[in-house]
Amino acid sequence: MLKQIEGSHAMAEAIALCRPEVICAYPITPQTHIVEGLGELVKEGALVDCEYINVESEFAALSVAIGASAAGARAYTATASQGLLFMAEAVYNASGLGLPIVMTLGNRAIGAPINIWNDHSDAMSMRDAGWLQLFAETNQEAVDLHIQAFKLAEELSMPVMVCVDGFILTHAVERIDIPTQQQVDAYLPPYDPVQVLDPAEPASIGAMVGPEAFTEVRFLAHYKQTLALKLIPEFSEEFSKAFGRESGGLLRTYRAEDADMLVVAMGSVCGTIKDTIDEMREDGIRIGLVVIVSFRPFPVAALRTALAAAKNVVVVEKSIAVGMGGQLADNVDVALRNLPRPPRLHSSVAGLGGRPITRASLHHLFRQASVQPWEGTNFLDLNERVVGREIHRTRKNRRSGPTAENILRQLGKSVPPVAE
Repeated sequence: MLKQIEGSHAMAEAIALCRPEVICAYPITPQTHIVEGLGELVKEGALVDCEYINVESEFAALSVAIGASAAGARAYTATASQGLLFMAEAVYNASGLGLPIVMTLGNRAIGAPINIWNDHSDAMSMRDAGWLQLFAETNQEAVDLHIQAFKLAEELSMPVMVCVDGFILTHAVERIDIPTQQQVDAYLPPYDPVQVLDPAEPASIGAMVGPEAFTEVRFLAHYKQTLALKLIPEFSEEFSKAFGRESGGLLRTYRAEDADMLVVAMGSVCGTIKDTIDEMREDGIRIGLVVIVSFRPFPVAALRTALAAAKNVVVVEKSIAVGMGGQLADNVDVALRNLPRPPRLHSSVAGLGGRPITRASLHHLFRQASVQPWEGTNFLDLNERVVGREIHRTRKNRRSGPTAENILRQLGKSVPPVAE
């Protein structure tokens, strides 16, 4: 059914249609509206046979979800940014125990300094924690990915993180097709857990494992991720047949068939990139896009095939591994290895802390990549004047003060008063 609805509330309705039995809720911007929406559905009786638990922290939210899932319940939670960091120990516990929890991550920058706007720093901080990570380009895809996520999690008995861009998607109001309960029930079977804590058959989970078995445990977790490379496209195809629209999968392409240059990106920025590509195509520039949906597991083979014929590849990503570069670019580089004639790889970090990524800036970036390739990481729209002044300040004055506040003063922005 088509609705004009906020993205967060659309996701809440889709999650409710998956019949979660335990929802663990703790508010943190920008995911708060999702758990609030689910709370309203439970309160009004639209979501039945579900225990909605208000917990005292993000760590508690995932810890309670772990307990619920271990007891055989279909469990869900959501978080963002610092909340994900606070539950880091439990993030690893959930995957290490092989529990099929679904969690929405409202992507948001990680401080300090404090920043509530969107980038992908939070997801990247847990990229190797053993969860599947699926990135939504649109709110429609965010709705669809949650339904697929429960099926994937329960088939593989491993947790899935559905990553949606904070504010850009979570707070956008638009027309979204919300499935019916009958459609979701036909696609998503009742939860049949692989492991259940049952007093009638006592067992322990998460017990001490020494060197004699730990490698094998980790190998099997990795093995399930490799199985996901096959299941993700299969479940996406099943979804397309059942719901009448394509969504999910490992990756997808846009105007890539004859492209000399291919852009690789994840999340909502792909919409702006598509508009830029359309404009550049009108000027006769053969450029296309590869949208990464599954970041974990990373689709190395599929991406290698998609990029093989390009001369230039430009990775646009919303995160930075300080001291190294872009995490997505590193993974793309792995996919390009062993090609007979690999394309030139260009890495650009963009949109950190919610900075707008404009078509004008993308035009300049893509044209630069075709005529003047660069080494290392490019920072899109970096204010070099401000950076230069701050570097000069730190060299000149030992007590140069906090970088963030100094930059704000340069830009004429207000900063909190210094305590006496």
